[in-house]
Amino acid sequence: MVEVFKTDVKDQRQAKRLIDQIHELFSDYTANFDLEDCDKILRIKSASGNVETCFVITILRDFGFHAEVLPDDDLACA
Repeated sequence: MVEVFKTDVKDQRQAKRLIDQIHELFSDYTANFDLEDCDKILRIKSASGNVETCFVITILRDFGFHAEVLPDDDLACA
């Protein structure tokens, strides 16, 4: 399962810190940021099932960032 989040993370140092925290808490997740995207995308893939979206959003909020799940449809790009 892959989940994509829109965030307000701005630099690579912040992104690395968040990825390290996510990987520490969820060993079956693979996380990465696309900070070049206008939505500062956080992409998380779970090897064992669903991504705990509320918990991921809480982690980012605890570090002072905003995150929201991006819709799964292509209408947002129209």
